Parts: sequence; structure tokens; C-alpha cells
Amino acid sequence: MLKQAAILVGGRGTRLGPLTDDMPKPLLPVGGRPFLGHLVDELARQGIDDILLLAGYRGDRMESFCTEMQRPGLRLRCVTEPEPAGTGGALRLVADLLDAQFLLLNGDTLFDINLNDFASPPLPSDGSVVARMALRWVPDTARYGAITLESGRVTAMNEKERTGEGLINGGLYLFDRRVIDRLPPLPCSIETGLLPRLAMEGAVEGRVYDRFFLDIGVPDDFALGQNAIPANRRRKAAFFDRDGVLNEDIGFAHRPDQITWMPGAREAVKRLNDAGFLVFVVTNQGGVARGLYSEEHVRTLHRWMQQELRAVGAHVDAFYHCPHHPDHGAPPYRTDCNCRKPEPGMLLQAMAEWPVEPKGSFLIGDRDTDVQAAQRAGIEGTLYRGGDLNAVVAGILARMA
Repeated sequence: MLKQAAILVGGRGTRLGPLTDDMPKPLLPVGGRPFLGHLVDELARQGIDDILLLAGYRGDRMESFCTEMQRPGLRLRCVTEPEPAGTGGALRLVADLLDAQFLLLNGDTLFDINLNDFASPPLPSDGSVVARMALRWVPDTARYGAITLESGRVTAMNEKERTGEGLINGGLYLFDRRVIDRLPPLPCSIETGLLPRLAMEGAVEGRVYDRFFLDIGVPDDFALGQNAIPANRRRKAAFFDRDGVLNEDIGFAHRPDQITWMPGAREAVKRLNDAGFLVFVVTNQGGVARGLYSEEHVRTLHRWMQQELRAVGAHVDAFYHCPHHPDHGAPPYRTDCNCRKPEPGMLLQAMAEWPVEPKGSFLIGDRDTDVQAAQRAGIEGTLYRGGDLNAVVAGILARMA
């Protein structure tokens, strides 16, 4: 399972003029916070929790950012080049820190794609393909350079200034660590020195995504990002009840061996990830109050479910559970709470902790109490009566379009 990303943050960004006189371009404020903060948050949201910052210009500022962004569950490290050696040199410097496969991102570009989909399946173990590139269709490739894609392989990376519509490099890659052995002599650029050579050898896959994309490297797009990036962070959300919706309801399931996924459940989560929705699980777990299992059992099961989802290119942004029951157990679990459905507490908590846009958000549950919780939280509720959950979600999305 992919867990690691490296971000290229060593450039100064001369096209932005005096803005970068004392500040690395990725640390410039966009929407009230460093642009790089948006990238780190997006990686962590999708389960990439080991992040390397490959720094150069004003590496001291990048070190400070790294310290400020640390939080539980996130491993964030900064490695600063002693002398500039291009993006290839930055990558070679951290060769011993890299996993067998890892993401590489440009630190001045945000490409809002499902990273778990992009990383699935892994690159082949035989080394025949050592890179995968995220691509986007644009009306004019002149600023970026056009990419030629044939049968899923990048066959050419054309020079900038060629006008007309086409595919561009989205600044997001999946690399096999063995790619470092293919780097040309330093100093070198990954984009101009390594990838074109690999493309000629047929060793680069390409995946096309039609999602939000912004490169803040020029003044106009930097200005555009001040509103566009915060707006893009605010997302519709899909809430799922767990037992009876994502997995068969056998009564008080709390171990992986008790879980049988409902038809189309994992595919439904992936469909929503691909569409840019936040995805949450909100589940009553009164078995905790009854003493049948502990909250740690619930959390352990949810971690296992997350692994199962990521294996098919999907993920849940957060799991919420209510351990209470009004009639069973002892305090603090025996209580009338505001989180046990039909009360909306779990949904409202998710809406407070995440940038949820209520309009267009929805819940799928198998009981009337689930739908009531959705209505009380101000979103649509759909009653699921079995069948292909992916088809149910597809119908909801089609109705919203």
C-alpha cells in the first residue's frame, strides 16, 4: 500500500518577481495559508502520511514550515540540498529514504485527483515501467508542453510553445525507486532530462484525469488561486451507515473476519472519491455500551476496512462511531446522547471538522433512523434496501448532475 510522497520545493519561482525574494514559491500564501499546506493536507487526507520535502532555496523557511505542520499520524521531513543540482539531484539526495514506490509532486501545482486510484495497481515489479504520470487535457498546451499518449504509455514530451489543445503533464508522478539509477549526470531535471528518455523506452504510463488543476507559477494563476483553491477545498460529502450498507449486518460485528462487503460497496466509495466527494462512515455501535466489545475494537476494524478500500483505489476520509446506548451498560456509555442516530451528532461533527458543502451532500442508510439523522443535519437521506450499492450511488450522482 502506497504511503509515501516526495514534494519538490527547492525552486525560487523567478516568474513571480519580488514575491519570492525571501520566500520559496510553495510557501507563498494562497487562500490565507501557505500553498504547500494545501498539498500536505490533501496527501494526508488520502492516506499518504510519510512526506519528504525536497528543499533548496531558503531551506530554513521550509524547515520551519515542516515543524509547524507536524501533527499526530503524519511523518513530515525536510531535506535541503547543500548545492543546487536540479530536481534530479534533489531526488538522488533522498534515495536512501524512499520506499520501493512513491509519489512525486511539484510543490507549486495542485492536481485534485484520487491518489489511491492513481497508485493502483502498483507499477510492475519487473521494472519494465518505472513511472506513471498524471495528465490533464487543456485547451492550450503552449505554457506546459504537450504530452503524447498512446495505448496508455507516454511516448513523447514535446517542447513548450506548441499551441493548441492537448494533454499536459500534471506535475504528479508515481515512481519506482529504481528510477534513480536511470538519472543522467547531475545537475539534471526530472522533466527534461529523465522522463523524455524513459518515455522513449516505453517505461512511462500515463493516466488522464479531468479534475481541478492549478499551477501557481505565474502571477495570473497565483492571483486566481487565492479564491479558486479555498473554493475547491469545500466539497460535497457522502455519509454511509456501516452495518447493512457497506457490509452485511450480522449483529455487533467488530472483527475483520465478520465483515462481508455488500455488493458494489467498495466501488461506490471509489466512485465518490473519483468525483471529488468527501466520504464518511457514521455508525451506531451500541455493542460498546452493552460490553460486547471496546471502542478500540471499532477503531481497529475501521483501520482494516480502510486498508481494504485503499487496495481498490478508494478511501474513507473519516469514520465516526457512537458507542452509547440509552438503555444498556453503565456510564459514560449508558446515556441519551446527541450522536446516536436518529440524532445528527456524528454528521454535524464531520461537518464542523471538514470543509463540507451541505448542498448536494447526502447519506445512505438502511434504517429510517439513518434518514432522520440526515434530515436533521440538513442533507438528503436515501434508504438502501440492498442490491448494488455502486449503482445506487451512480443514480444519486446522475440525479445531481
